Amino acid sequence: MTSEAVRRVQSGSPWEESFGFARAVAAGDRVLVGGTTAFKGRVLYGEGDPYEQAKVAFTSALEAISEFGLGVESVIRTRMYLSHARDVDAVGRAHNELFDAVRPISTLLIVEGFVDPRILVEVELEAFRGAVNS
Repeated sequence: MTSEAVRRVQSGSPWEESFGFARAVAAGDRVLVGGTTAFKGRVLYGEGDPYEQAKVAFTSALEAISEFGLGVESVIRTRMYLSHARDVDAVGRAHNELFDAVRPISTLLIVEGFVDPRILVEVELEAFRGAVNS
C-alpha cells in the first residue's frame, strides 16, 4: 500500500501529540478509529456517567470517520473498553442508540483502568468505505 493510499486525521487530543498517534487512519477500504474517550481537548464530558461518556466517545469517533465522508452506516466493528462491569448496561444502551440500525460486530472488555481515572469508557470503531446495509 502506498503512502498516498493512507490518510490520517487528528482530533486535537492532548495524547495524540505526546504519544504520536492519529485519531483515525484510512487505509484502502478501511477507516480505523483508535481509542476514543469522552475527552474533548482537556475537558472530560460525562464525568461519573458511563452512558454519557460512551455517547460522547462514540460521537467523537463518528466525527473522525466523517472526515472521510463516512457515517454510522459505514461502521462494521466497534470495541468498548470499560473500567467497571457495573457499567455494561449503560454503555450497551448508548451503543444500541447509535448503532442499532447498522448492527456492527462488537467487542466489550473490562479493563483495569485508563490513563485518567475519571475515564470510564474508551471506544474504537472500524468503518468500511462502500458499506451497505443488509
